[in-house]
Formats: sequence, C-alpha cells, structure tokens
Amino acid sequence: MEVMRAEAEWQRAGAYSVRIEGMNRQHHISLREEFDEHDCEGTKYIVLLDDGYPVATCRFYDNGDDSVTLGRVVVLPDYRGQKLGVMIVNEAEKWIAELGFKEIRIDSRVEVTGFYEKLGYNHVDEEVIRSGCFGCVKMNKQI
Repeated sequence: MEVMRAEAEWQRAGAYSVRIEGMNRQHHISLREEFDEHDCEGTKYIVLLDDGYPVATCRFYDNGDDSVTLGRVVVLPDYRGQKLGVMIVNEAEKWIAELGFKEIRIDSRVEVTGFYEKLGYNHVDEEVIRSGCFGCVKMNKQI
C-alpha cells in the first residue's frame, strides 16, 4: 500500500474515483451531493493506493481559524476491515499538524463515531444533524 498526498489534479482524480465508487454508487448519493464547494483548489486529499489503484481517501480544508474540517473518509467496500481508514486519517492528521493547524473537526456519521473515538476524537455535542442521507454528529480533536 502506498499513501499519497494528492496535490496535483491527476492525483486528486484518485480521491474522486474512490468517492464515486464508495459513496455515489454504493449509497446512491448524486455526484452533485458528493462533490461540493469544498472540492476546490486549496483542499487537501490523501489517497491510499494498492498497486497503483486508489482504494481509500479523505480530504481536509482550512476553516480559517487554526482548524480544518476532515471529511469524505471513504474506503472501498472490498478493502474495508483492514485498518485502511486508520491509515488514511493518521496521514491526514500528520499533514494537518505539519501545516500548523491546532484542531480537526469532523461531522461523523452516527454509525461510525466509534471509529473516530478510537482515534482520539471527542463529541462536540450529541445533536444529530442531517448531511445528505446520513445522520451525523460533530466531533473534534486537538492536535
């Protein structure tokens, strides 16, 4: 497995590929909903490659206040259960720290909050908000 910090457009295409397969196709989320105003220049992407094939991704973007929002953490179905999500988030956290940010925020799907808790994220509150077809809760982590 190779971890790539996707900064060039051709590298970001790997992140988009995983998101189309893992969210658009699997959860029937429209492309318009999956790709939002944060998929733009300045947003950072991590892509995990298996023999050159993109299999996991996440993105983060600057909130303008020493924090970033981490999101769109996706692992392709055939690769789940192999701790690749942990690998992707850890690499994103490392990059975020290198860039000098102090806090990571995430809107976690309710059913995966345990994943983020194991990585040191805390609930900001217990209010469930709607994000597309998912119920989400706000979580954060100080770095």
